[in-house]
Amino acid sequence: MPPCSPPARAARHWIAVASAEHARLGRDHRPAGFMQVCHGRGAPLRRLAAGDAVAYYAPSKRFGARDRLQAFVSVGTVAAAEPYQADMGGGFLPWRRDVHYADAQEVPIAALMDDLDFTRDRRGWGYKLRFGLFEIGAADMRRIADAMQARLPIADPC
Repeated sequence: MPPCSPPARAARHWIAVASAEHARLGRDHRPAGFMQVCHGRGAPLRRLAAGDAVAYYAPSKRFGARDRLQAFVSVGTVAAAEPYQADMGGGFLPWRRDVHYADAQEVPIAALMDDLDFTRDRRGWGYKLRFGLFEIGAADMRRIADAMQARLPIADPC
């Protein structure tokens, strides 16, 4: 077997946090899906690169509501385009990044809690969600994608 030669920048894996309503709007947008995090800030999106995998976790069904969902609702890979601003009206110009979303089934996080590295600390794992976007390992992304019955190109690290 030839020695492992990783790409110039290995793909990274991310959890983005938004209400299911907002995550689905990005997933279902045509002609291309997009992601938007941290109330439309651009800096977090510049941490991602083309080919990175991203899964959206939705604590609630609707933004600002107390209707718990606590599920992964979409998963995909970041497109090559750079972040851009979109005019939402009323002077709101959030930053977005295009994403190629996979066909996937939504899955409650409760079904994965015992299997994910980032939820090992049962008392403090939710703190990471407050950041709106955080990095996870390839093994966690593979478990999430598998549970969602999604096909993503997730390479094993060398």
